[in-house]
Amino acid sequence: MKNSFSVKTTLGSRSLLFPLSLVLFEFATYIANDMIQPGMLMVVADFKVGVEWVPTSMTAYLAGAVLFQLLIGPLSDRRGRRPVMLFGIGFFVVTCLAILWASNIEQFIAMRFLQGIGLCFIGAVGYATIQEAFEESMCVKIIALMANVALVAPLLGPLAGAALIHVAPWEVMFVFFAVLGTISFVGLWRAMPETATLKGEKLSFSVLKADYKNVFSNTRFLCGAFGLGFASLPLLTWIAQSPVILITSEKLSIFDYGLLQIPIFAALISGNITLASLTSKKKLPQLIQLGAGPMIIGLLLAAVSTLYSSHAYFWMVAGLSIYAFGLGLGNAALMRLTLFSSKVSKGAVSAVVGMINMLMFSIGIEFAQILYVRGGSGFFNVFNLLCGLSWFLLVWIFLRTKPVETQKDISSI
Repeated sequence: MKNSFSVKTTLGSRSLLFPLSLVLFEFATYIANDMIQPGMLMVVADFKVGVEWVPTSMTAYLAGAVLFQLLIGPLSDRRGRRPVMLFGIGFFVVTCLAILWASNIEQFIAMRFLQGIGLCFIGAVGYATIQEAFEESMCVKIIALMANVALVAPLLGPLAGAALIHVAPWEVMFVFFAVLGTISFVGLWRAMPETATLKGEKLSFSVLKADYKNVFSNTRFLCGAFGLGFASLPLLTWIAQSPVILITSEKLSIFDYGLLQIPIFAALISGNITLASLTSKKKLPQLIQLGAGPMIIGLLLAAVSTLYSSHAYFWMVAGLSIYAFGLGLGNAALMRLTLFSSKVSKGAVSAVVGMINMLMFSIGIEFAQILYVRGGSGFFNVFNLLCGLSWFLLVWIFLRTKPVETQKDISSI
Protein backbone atom coordinates (compact mmCIF):
# COMPACT_ATOMS: atom_id res chain seq x y z
CA MET A 1 0.00 0.00 0.00
CA LYS A 2 1.29 3.45 -0.85
CA ASN A 3 1.42 5.52 2.30
CA SER A 4 2.24 8.99 1.12
CA PHE A 5 0.39 11.69 -0.73
CA SER A 6 0.83 15.32 -1.53
CA VAL A 7 -1.90 17.90 -1.16
CA LYS A 8 -1.51 21.32 -2.71
CA THR A 9 -4.91 22.93 -2.96
CA THR A 10 -7.67 20.35 -2.59
CA LEU A 11 -8.43 17.30 -0.50
CA GLY A 12 -9.07 13.97 -2.17
CA SER A 13 -11.15 11.24 -0.52
CA ARG A 14 -8.08 9.41 0.78
CA SER A 15 -6.29 12.50 2.07
CA LEU A 16 -9.54 13.66 3.70
CA LEU A 17 -9.84 10.33 5.53
CA PHE A 18 -6.54 11.03 7.29
CA PRO A 19 -7.52 14.23 9.19
CA LEU A 20 -11.03 12.87 9.82
CA SER A 21 -9.62 9.71 11.41
CA LEU A 22 -7.12 11.74 13.42
CA VAL A 23 -9.76 14.07 14.78
CA LEU A 24 -11.91 11.06 15.70
CA PHE A 25 -9.06 9.76 17.85
CA GLU A 26 -8.57 13.24 19.30
CA PHE A 27 -12.27 13.34 20.13
CA ALA A 28 -12.06 9.90 21.75
CA THR A 29 -9.16 10.91 24.01
CA TYR A 30 -10.79 14.21 24.97
CA ILE A 31 -14.18 12.70 25.73
CA ALA A 32 -12.48 9.92 27.71
CA ASN A 33 -11.52 12.69 30.14
CA ASP A 34 -14.73 14.74 30.08
CA MET A 35 -17.32 11.96 29.98
CA ILE A 36 -16.07 9.83 32.87
CA GLN A 37 -15.97 12.65 35.45
CA PRO A 38 -19.75 12.60 36.15
CA GLY A 39 -19.46 8.82 36.52
CA MET A 40 -16.62 8.93 39.04
CA LEU A 41 -19.07 9.02 41.93
CA MET A 42 -20.34 5.66 40.73
CA VAL A 43 -16.77 4.40 40.32
CA VAL A 44 -15.71 5.28 43.87
CA ALA A 45 -18.93 3.77 45.19
CA ASP A 46 -18.24 0.51 43.36
CA PHE A 47 -14.70 0.35 44.74
CA LYS A 48 -15.90 1.42 48.22
CA VAL A 49 -13.54 4.39 48.56
CA GLY A 50 -14.04 8.06 49.41
CA VAL A 51 -14.90 10.91 47.04
CA GLU A 52 -11.35 12.28 47.38
CA TRP A 53 -10.48 9.84 44.57
CA VAL A 54 -12.83 11.61 42.13
CA PRO A 55 -10.42 14.35 40.91
CA THR A 56 -7.52 11.85 40.95
CA SER A 57 -8.89 10.27 37.78
CA MET A 58 -8.38 13.50 35.81
CA THR A 59 -5.01 14.17 37.44
CA ALA A 60 -3.74 10.71 36.48
CA TYR A 61 -5.05 11.10 32.92
CA LEU A 62 -3.32 14.45 32.40
CA ALA A 63 -0.12 13.16 34.02
CA GLY A 64 0.04 10.42 31.41
CA ALA A 65 -0.40 13.06 28.71
CA VAL A 66 2.66 14.99 29.90
CA LEU A 67 5.13 12.30 30.82
CA PHE A 68 5.99 10.75 27.45
CA GLN A 69 5.62 13.76 25.12
CA LEU A 70 9.35 14.33 24.75
CA LEU A 71 10.05 10.70 23.84
CA ILE A 72 7.17 9.97 21.46
CA GLY A 73 7.87 12.90 19.12
CA PRO A 74 11.53 12.04 18.38
CA LEU A 75 10.63 8.33 18.24
CA SER A 76 8.15 9.02 15.42
CA ASP A 77 10.80 11.09 13.62
CA ARG A 78 13.09 8.06 13.42
CA ARG A 79 10.77 5.05 13.50
CA GLY A 80 8.08 6.56 11.31
CA ARG A 81 4.91 8.52 11.99
CA ARG A 82 2.52 5.75 10.92
CA PRO A 83 3.75 2.87 13.11
CA VAL A 84 4.11 5.07 16.19
CA MET A 85 0.67 6.61 15.70
CA LEU A 86 -1.01 3.26 15.11
CA PHE A 87 0.73 1.81 18.16
CA GLY A 88 -0.52 4.74 20.24
CA ILE A 89 -4.12 4.21 19.18
CA GLY A 90 -3.87 0.48 19.77
CA PHE A 91 -2.41 1.11 23.23
CA PHE A 92 -5.29 3.48 24.04
CA VAL A 93 -7.87 0.91 22.94
CA VAL A 94 -6.25 -1.87 24.97
CA THR A 95 -6.06 0.23 28.15
CA CYS A 96 -9.70 1.30 27.75
CA LEU A 97 -10.71 -2.36 27.68
CA ALA A 98 -8.24 -3.40 30.40
CA ILE A 99 -9.83 -1.01 32.90
CA LEU A 100 -12.93 -3.23 32.85
CA TRP A 101 -10.95 -5.78 34.87
CA ALA A 102 -9.77 -3.31 37.52
CA SER A 103 -10.54 -4.77 40.95
CA ASN A 104 -9.66 -1.75 43.09
CA ILE A 105 -9.32 2.01 42.79
CA GLU A 106 -5.52 1.86 42.52
CA GLN A 107 -5.73 -0.33 39.43
CA PHE A 108 -8.42 1.96 38.00
CA ILE A 109 -6.22 5.04 38.46
CA ALA A 110 -3.22 3.22 36.98
CA MET A 111 -5.25 2.45 33.86
CA ARG A 112 -6.37 6.08 33.67
CA PHE A 113 -2.72 7.12 33.70
CA LEU A 114 -1.94 4.70 30.86
CA GLN A 115 -4.97 5.91 28.88
CA GLY A 116 -3.71 9.48 29.20
CA ILE A 117 -0.57 8.55 27.30
CA GLY A 118 -2.81 8.40 24.21
CA LEU A 119 -3.02 12.20 24.29
CA CYS A 120 0.73 12.39 23.61
CA PHE A 121 0.33 10.87 20.16
CA ILE A 122 -2.12 13.51 18.91
CA GLY A 123 0.20 16.52 19.01
CA ALA A 124 3.61 14.87 18.85
CA VAL A 125 2.71 12.56 15.95
CA GLY A 126 -0.69 13.30 14.42
CA TYR A 127 -0.53 17.06 14.15
CA ALA A 128 3.13 16.93 13.17
CA THR A 129 2.07 14.77 10.20
CA ILE A 130 -0.67 17.26 9.29
CA GLN A 131 1.91 20.05 9.26
CA GLU A 132 4.24 18.05 7.01
CA ALA A 133 1.66 16.55 4.65
CA PHE A 134 -0.18 19.72 3.64
CA GLU A 135 0.97 23.04 2.29
CA GLU A 136 0.63 26.07 4.55
CA SER A 137 -2.80 27.52 3.78
CA MET A 138 -4.43 24.09 3.47
CA CYS A 139 -2.81 22.96 6.73
CA VAL A 140 -4.14 25.97 8.65
CA LYS A 141 -7.60 25.43 7.16
CA ILE A 142 -7.64 21.75 8.13
CA ILE A 143 -6.49 22.42 11.70
CA ALA A 144 -9.09 25.18 12.12
CA LEU A 145 -11.91 22.91 10.94
CA MET A 146 -10.64 19.97 13.01
CA ALA A 147 -10.70 22.18 16.08
CA ASN A 148 -14.46 22.57 15.68
CA VAL A 149 -14.94 18.82 16.05
CA ALA A 150 -12.59 18.58 19.00
CA LEU A 151 -14.54 21.33 20.78
CA VAL A 152 -17.61 19.11 20.98
CA ALA A 153 -15.91 16.97 23.65
CA PRO A 154 -15.93 19.45 26.57
CA LEU A 155 -19.53 20.36 25.77
CA LEU A 156 -20.95 16.91 25.04
CA GLY A 157 -18.79 14.84 27.39
CA PRO A 158 -20.08 15.85 30.85
CA LEU A 159 -23.72 15.86 29.73
CA ALA A 160 -23.42 12.51 27.94
CA GLY A 161 -21.59 10.99 30.91
CA ALA A 162 -24.22 12.22 33.35
CA ALA A 163 -27.00 10.78 31.18
CA LEU A 164 -25.28 7.44 30.59
CA ILE A 165 -24.68 6.60 34.25
CA HIS A 166 -28.45 6.73 34.80
CA VAL A 167 -29.08 3.91 32.31
CA ALA A 168 -25.84 1.88 32.21
CA PRO A 169 -22.80 1.03 34.34
CA TRP A 170 -19.69 3.20 34.02
CA GLU A 171 -17.82 0.39 32.25
CA VAL A 172 -19.91 1.04 29.11
CA MET A 173 -18.13 4.38 28.66
CA PHE A 174 -14.76 2.70 28.22
CA VAL A 175 -16.17 0.26 25.69
CA PHE A 176 -17.45 3.31 23.78
CA PHE A 177 -14.01 4.96 23.90
CA ALA A 178 -12.41 1.74 22.64
CA VAL A 179 -14.87 1.54 19.72
CA LEU A 180 -14.07 5.13 18.68
CA GLY A 181 -10.35 4.35 18.90
CA THR A 182 -10.76 1.22 16.77
CA ILE A 183 -12.59 3.12 14.02
CA SER A 184 -9.84 5.75 14.06
CA PHE A 185 -7.18 3.01 13.87
CA VAL A 186 -8.75 1.57 10.71
CA GLY A 187 -9.02 4.99 9.07
CA LEU A 188 -5.42 5.96 9.83
CA TRP A 189 -4.12 2.53 8.79
CA ARG A 190 -5.69 3.11 5.39
CA ALA A 191 -4.93 6.80 4.86
CA MET A 192 -2.17 8.15 7.12
CA PRO A 193 0.92 9.20 5.11
CA GLU A 194 4.50 8.63 6.21
CA THR A 195 6.16 12.03 6.45
CA ALA A 196 9.07 11.37 8.84
CA THR A 197 12.29 12.75 7.33
CA LEU A 198 14.67 11.05 9.78
CA LYS A 199 13.22 7.56 9.46
CA GLY A 200 15.88 4.90 9.98
CA GLU A 201 18.28 7.12 11.90
CA LYS A 202 19.44 5.97 15.33
CA LEU A 203 17.64 7.37 18.34
CA SER A 204 20.06 8.06 21.18
CA PHE A 205 20.18 10.16 24.31
CA SER A 206 22.88 12.39 22.83
CA VAL A 207 20.72 13.06 19.76
CA LEU A 208 17.67 13.84 21.91
CA LYS A 209 19.73 16.13 24.11
CA ALA A 210 21.06 18.02 21.08
CA ASP A 211 17.59 18.34 19.54
CA TYR A 212 15.96 19.60 22.71
CA LYS A 213 18.86 21.93 23.47
CA ASN A 214 18.30 23.43 20.02
CA VAL A 215 14.55 23.77 20.62
CA PHE A 216 14.76 25.24 24.11
CA SER A 217 17.45 27.74 23.07
CA ASN A 218 15.24 29.07 20.26
CA THR A 219 13.70 32.26 21.67
CA ARG A 220 11.29 32.68 18.80
CA PHE A 221 9.94 29.15 19.17
CA LEU A 222 9.53 29.52 22.94
CA CYS A 223 7.58 32.75 22.46
CA GLY A 224 5.26 30.95 20.07
CA ALA A 225 4.86 27.86 22.26
CA PHE A 226 4.10 29.84 25.43
CA GLY A 227 1.92 32.17 23.38
CA LEU A 228 -0.21 29.22 22.27
CA GLY A 229 -0.64 28.22 25.91
CA PHE A 230 -1.61 31.69 27.09
CA ALA A 231 -4.03 32.06 24.16
CA SER A 232 -6.07 28.98 25.08
CA LEU A 233 -5.81 29.22 28.86
CA PRO A 234 -8.80 31.58 29.40
CA LEU A 235 -11.03 29.17 27.50
CA LEU A 236 -9.83 26.20 29.53
CA THR A 237 -10.19 28.02 32.85
CA TRP A 238 -13.75 28.83 31.82
CA ILE A 239 -14.50 25.19 30.99
CA ALA A 240 -13.10 24.08 34.34
CA GLN A 241 -14.60 26.84 36.51
CA SER A 242 -17.90 27.73 34.79
CA PRO A 243 -19.94 25.03 36.62
CA VAL A 244 -18.88 26.57 39.94
CA ILE A 245 -19.43 30.14 38.74
CA LEU A 246 -22.83 29.59 37.12
CA ILE A 247 -24.41 26.71 39.04
CA THR A 248 -22.93 26.95 42.54
CA SER A 249 -22.43 30.71 42.88
CA GLU A 250 -25.14 32.12 40.60
CA LYS A 251 -27.65 29.33 41.39
CA LEU A 252 -28.47 28.71 37.74
CA SER A 253 -29.92 25.44 36.51
CA ILE A 254 -27.90 22.92 34.51
CA PHE A 255 -30.02 23.87 31.49
CA ASP A 256 -29.16 27.57 31.88
CA TYR A 257 -25.50 26.61 32.36
CA GLY A 258 -25.61 24.73 29.05
CA LEU A 259 -27.25 27.65 27.25
CA LEU A 260 -24.54 30.06 28.41
CA GLN A 261 -21.85 27.81 26.94
CA ILE A 262 -23.36 28.10 23.46
CA PRO A 263 -22.33 31.70 22.57
CA ILE A 264 -18.71 31.11 23.63
CA PHE A 265 -18.21 27.92 21.66
CA ALA A 266 -20.29 29.19 18.74
CA ALA A 267 -18.00 32.23 18.57
CA LEU A 268 -14.93 29.98 18.64
CA ILE A 269 -16.30 27.85 15.83
CA SER A 270 -17.17 31.00 13.86
CA GLY A 271 -13.61 32.19 14.30
CA ASN A 272 -12.27 28.88 13.00
CA ILE A 273 -14.60 28.99 10.00
CA THR A 274 -13.59 32.59 9.27
CA LEU A 275 -9.94 31.57 9.48
CA ALA A 276 -10.52 28.74 7.02
CA SER A 277 -12.08 31.18 4.55
CA LEU A 278 -9.24 33.70 4.86
CA THR A 279 -6.17 31.44 4.68
CA SER A 280 -5.85 31.82 0.90
CA LYS A 281 -6.31 35.61 1.08
CA LYS A 282 -4.20 36.64 4.08
CA LYS A 283 -0.70 35.84 5.28
CA LEU A 284 -0.48 34.00 8.58
CA PRO A 285 0.84 36.98 10.61
CA GLN A 286 -2.10 39.02 9.32
CA LEU A 287 -4.53 36.37 10.57
CA ILE A 288 -2.92 36.51 14.01
CA GLN A 289 -3.26 40.30 13.97
CA LEU A 290 -6.95 40.02 13.09
CA GLY A 291 -7.50 37.76 16.09
CA ALA A 292 -5.59 39.99 18.53
CA GLY A 293 -8.21 42.74 18.75
CA PRO A 294 -11.21 40.55 19.66
CA MET A 295 -9.13 38.51 22.12
CA ILE A 296 -7.91 41.47 24.16
CA ILE A 297 -11.17 43.46 23.92
CA GLY A 298 -13.25 40.44 24.99
CA LEU A 299 -11.05 39.58 27.97
CA LEU A 300 -10.97 43.26 29.01
CA LEU A 301 -14.78 43.43 28.88
CA ALA A 302 -15.11 40.30 31.04
CA ALA A 303 -12.58 41.61 33.59
CA VAL A 304 -13.98 45.14 33.89
CA SER A 305 -17.62 44.01 34.12
CA THR A 306 -16.97 41.42 36.85
CA LEU A 307 -14.72 43.76 38.84
CA TYR A 308 -17.62 46.24 38.80
CA SER A 309 -20.15 43.55 39.74
CA SER A 310 -19.16 39.99 40.64
CA HIS A 311 -22.56 38.75 39.38
CA ALA A 312 -22.26 40.25 35.88
CA TYR A 313 -22.07 36.81 34.31
CA PHE A 314 -23.92 37.89 31.15
CA TRP A 315 -21.21 40.46 30.43
CA MET A 316 -18.56 37.88 31.27
CA VAL A 317 -20.05 35.43 28.75
CA ALA A 318 -20.26 38.24 26.18
CA GLY A 319 -16.61 39.15 26.71
CA LEU A 320 -15.43 35.55 26.56
CA SER A 321 -17.43 35.06 23.37
CA ILE A 322 -15.62 37.96 21.70
CA TYR A 323 -12.31 36.56 22.94
CA ALA A 324 -13.21 33.08 21.63
CA PHE A 325 -13.86 34.45 18.15
CA GLY A 326 -10.40 36.01 18.10
CA LEU A 327 -8.86 32.79 19.42
CA GLY A 328 -10.45 30.77 16.64
CA LEU A 329 -9.30 33.30 14.06
CA GLY A 330 -5.61 33.37 14.92
CA ASN A 331 -4.55 30.32 16.91
CA ALA A 332 -4.08 27.80 14.09
CA ALA A 333 -1.92 30.32 12.21
CA LEU A 334 0.29 30.80 15.27
CA MET A 335 0.57 27.02 15.63
CA ARG A 336 1.83 26.66 12.07
CA LEU A 337 4.41 29.43 12.40
CA THR A 338 5.58 28.12 15.78
CA LEU A 339 6.19 24.56 14.57
CA PHE A 340 8.18 25.82 11.59
CA SER A 341 10.21 28.32 13.62
CA SER A 342 12.70 25.56 14.51
CA LYS A 343 14.92 23.48 12.22
CA VAL A 344 14.54 20.46 14.50
CA SER A 345 12.32 17.62 13.22
CA LYS A 346 8.63 18.35 13.69
CA GLY A 347 8.00 15.37 15.97
CA ALA A 348 10.35 16.78 18.59
CA VAL A 349 9.07 20.32 18.11
CA SER A 350 5.42 19.24 18.41
CA ALA A 351 6.26 17.27 21.54
CA VAL A 352 7.76 20.34 23.23
CA VAL A 353 4.72 22.45 22.30
CA GLY A 354 2.42 19.77 23.72
CA MET A 355 4.41 19.44 26.94
CA ILE A 356 4.60 23.20 27.51
CA ASN A 357 0.89 23.66 26.85
CA MET A 358 -0.18 20.75 29.08
CA LEU A 359 1.91 22.06 31.97
CA MET A 360 0.58 25.60 31.47
CA PHE A 361 -3.01 24.35 31.40
CA SER A 362 -2.61 22.22 34.53
CA ILE A 363 -0.99 25.01 36.54
CA GLY A 364 -3.14 27.79 35.09
CA ILE A 365 -6.46 26.06 35.78
CA GLU A 366 -5.50 25.45 39.41
CA PHE A 367 -4.26 29.04 39.83
CA ALA A 368 -7.46 30.45 38.31
CA GLN A 369 -9.49 28.31 40.72
CA ILE A 370 -7.55 29.67 43.71
CA LEU A 371 -8.07 33.26 42.53
CA TYR A 372 -11.79 32.65 42.09
CA VAL A 373 -12.11 31.29 45.63
CA ARG A 374 -10.25 34.30 47.04
CA GLY A 375 -11.57 37.08 44.82
CA GLY A 376 -14.60 35.87 42.90
CA SER A 377 -15.29 36.37 39.20
CA GLY A 378 -13.35 39.64 39.12
CA PHE A 379 -10.02 38.07 40.08
CA PHE A 380 -10.77 35.11 37.82
CA ASN A 381 -11.24 37.34 34.77
CA VAL A 382 -8.29 39.58 35.62
CA PHE A 383 -6.16 36.44 35.50
CA ASN A 384 -7.60 35.63 32.06
CA LEU A 385 -6.89 39.19 30.91
CA LEU A 386 -3.27 38.87 32.06
CA CYS A 387 -3.04 35.65 30.03
CA GLY A 388 -4.30 37.54 26.98
CA LEU A 389 -1.82 40.38 27.50
CA SER A 390 0.99 37.85 27.95
CA TRP A 391 -0.06 36.24 24.66
CA PHE A 392 -0.01 39.64 22.94
CA LEU A 393 3.50 40.43 24.21
CA LEU A 394 4.87 37.02 23.23
CA VAL A 395 3.34 37.19 19.76
CA TRP A 396 4.71 40.72 19.32
CA ILE A 397 8.20 39.36 20.08
CA PHE A 398 7.59 36.25 17.98
CA LEU A 399 6.71 38.16 14.82
CA ARG A 400 9.65 40.55 15.24
CA THR A 401 12.24 37.86 15.81
CA LYS A 402 14.08 36.66 12.73
CA PRO A 403 12.92 33.15 11.72
CA VAL A 404 15.46 30.33 11.82
CA GLU A 405 14.50 28.83 8.47
CA THR A 406 12.84 31.48 6.39
CA GLN A 407 11.72 35.07 6.34
CA LYS A 408 8.73 34.14 4.21
CA ASP A 409 5.28 35.23 5.41
CA ILE A 410 6.58 37.02 8.48
CA SER A 411 5.73 40.65 8.93
CA SER A 412 5.60 43.00 11.85
CA ILE A 413 2.48 43.09 13.95
